[in-house]
Amino acid sequence: MIDGKKVVVVFPAYNAAKTLERTFNELPFDIVDETILVDDASKDNTAALAKRIGINHVIIHDSNKGYGGNQKSCYNKAIEIGADIAIMVHPDYQYTPLLVKSMCSQHDKSSQQSIQLLKMKKSEQIRTKFAPKLEHQKEFG
Repeated sequence: MIDGKKVVVVFPAYNAAKTLERTFNELPFDIVDETILVDDASKDNTAALAKRIGINHVIIHDSNKGYGGNQKSCYNKAIEIGADIAIMVHPDYQYTPLLVKSMCSQHDKSSQQSIQLLKMKKSEQIRTKFAPKLEHQKEFG
């Protein structure tokens, strides 16, 4: 939690068993409240590993829905569990999960121009803000 906001990390996964545990273990759990992994019909044991290492919510697609479909499932679950801030981390270790902390530290509840990767709205819209004074909105649905 940061500034009273529930922080959820989402993992859109496909055949990520080799790197998932390393990625998960580097999360800054002092601010991350919950984790979600969506397995997009992997051929390896990604989902089983996710459950074993303690990812809070594991969703398994019966068929591969592609990257966009996987993201949509991630965000829908984040909304369902009441996330205020959702940060996507690629489970193939494209970058260190330690960046989650610096991303969340940019959150400023008093400024609408703060950098917020994803802010969930009650209306189930997802707004993405990349930089001050540069705002983009994307609806998934």
